Amino acid sequence: MEFWDIYDENKQLTGRKMKRNDWCLKEGEYHLTVLGVIARPDGTFLITKRVMTKAWAPGWWEVSGGGVQAGESSEEAVRREVKEETGLDVRNAEGGYAFTYKRVNPDEGDNYFVDVYRFVMDIDEKDVSFQEAEIDGHMFATREQIESFAKEGKFLHYDSIKQVFSFD
Repeated sequence: MEFWDIYDENKQLTGRKMKRNDWCLKEGEYHLTVLGVIARPDGTFLITKRVMTKAWAPGWWEVSGGGVQAGESSEEAVRREVKEETGLDVRNAEGGYAFTYKRVNPDEGDNYFVDVYRFVMDIDEKDVSFQEAEIDGHMFATREQIESFAKEGKFLHYDSIKQVFSFD
């Protein structure tokens, strides 16, 4: 069974833990998740399509990410998630932590912080391997293609992370 640390509203550890996906967080309590955006020097980004069997947002496009396990740092978590989901090792990649955003969902008991990372890697198809149980396709997309998916309502977290899709 996987556990997540509980953080306070200032993103400080409380010393308490919760079971993964056990949405019981009270006001002022948060868990931590990560997103790892993989950019290529040519200005494209690795995005993946969620399998249709997912309970939440099946068939939507996204970037790698997931929950930070209890005792794990944000950086350790993003490395693990990207490796699990794409087969890529970002330890020596250019880039790193970009920013954090916060979501408060009191009716659902699911309050969370998201640490967003962007890594620049010169990769191609042969470098990537996916978990077929999780991913139903992938592409190296331009910012414009990602924006188009977002306008169609099928790209997760876009409004919260859109600034990482810019090379400006």
